[in-house]
Amino acid sequence: MLQDAPLLSQTLALTAGVLLVFVSVAVIYLSTVEWRDRRRRQGPSKT
Repeated sequence: MLQDAPLLSQTLALTAGVLLVFVSVAVIYLSTVEWRDRRRRQGPSKT
């Protein structure tokens, strides 16, 4: 069991990194979509 610890640790670290990147990209994407939608809904009537 102890011989597998480095492999398990690397796997967990890689999984955590992938999840971090995935969540970050998802938040940026959703923020951009919401921002564009808000701009579109306000339209030229706000000028």
